[in-house]
Amino acid sequence: MPTEFSQGPDSRELVFADDLGEKLDAGIRSGLLRGLHAVLVLQHGQLVLQRFYEGADENWGRPLGTVAFKPETLHDLRSVTKSIVGLLYGIALDRRLVPPPEAPLMAQFPEYPDLARDPQRQQLTIEHTLTMTLGLEWNEQIPYTDPANSEIAMERAPDRNRFILERPVVAAPGTRWIYGGAAPALLGRIIAKGTGKPLHAFAREALFEPMGIAAFEWSAGKDGVASAASGLRLTPGDLARIGELIRGKGVWNDRRIVSSAWIDASIHPAVETGDGLHYGRQWFIGDAPVAGVPQRWIGGFGNGGQRLWIMPGHGITAVILAGNYNAPDGWVFPTRVWREIILANLRAS
Repeated sequence: MPTEFSQGPDSRELVFADDLGEKLDAGIRSGLLRGLHAVLVLQHGQLVLQRFYEGADENWGRPLGTVAFKPETLHDLRSVTKSIVGLLYGIALDRRLVPPPEAPLMAQFPEYPDLARDPQRQQLTIEHTLTMTLGLEWNEQIPYTDPANSEIAMERAPDRNRFILERPVVAAPGTRWIYGGAAPALLGRIIAKGTGKPLHAFAREALFEPMGIAAFEWSAGKDGVASAASGLRLTPGDLARIGELIRGKGVWNDRRIVSSAWIDASIHPAVETGDGLHYGRQWFIGDAPVAGVPQRWIGGFGNGGQRLWIMPGHGITAVILAGNYNAPDGWVFPTRVWREIILANLRAS
């Protein structure tokens, strides 16, 4: 897999087959695609496909019953939230409100002098939170219904930041990717401290309002702190706007929201995830075949089948929202939509 994100538009102009929506509906009828709530596809900023379905849903684990989804329906993003927190850090950095990525991490948490004295933790930087390479013990491989799951334990801890920072060191910083809610939680705290605003308030002022995103919800823990790991709810269309912001290198409707330098650094592969993908600054990075040619994509992934995919080489932004929360095969269905419906139906014009 290439280690540089430098691929421009593909030299061949590919467009979507006219029956793209029919093929998606057929996949649902066949049972190959389950639990889908919404699918949106844009190409070069134009809406190509929009489908809404009906199904059981949740709000951060709280059952909502059966919901008939519409364009204005808010939906859990779960861990796609992490990618948006990464954008917020970039905006705060552009405004010089937060330290640069190379800054020592423990210096941002002076309230834990005992942890700061640890030579191993003294090596941690903010960059290690951005790329999830802190090297601290964390386990989200067990179900989120299990209190031993590290994110659940973090939410139940009396002090979430201490809970994270005192985890045992299991790898040298920067050497191993360990997925979880620890890194974005620390980023959320640094953003709030630097901007003087709660995370959700800074998001509204710095990202959502400039992009015309009026409706959102951000679930919070018992301490009232918005969950930077998984708490954001947006409409499908507004999540697609975030994808278009990435595709536009930080510009939305001719307005600069975040620097292109931050976007470039965020989607630059920083570490291997161990399953064939790479990770940047809170974004997954991979390749997928389009008409037989590998094409780079950037993605935000969330529990239950939440997906934001961007493929700049063909001008594509795709949003998939689903209700397969905590299901071991929840990842299968959005991946099928992406590969077997969306990408497989690009044709030469």
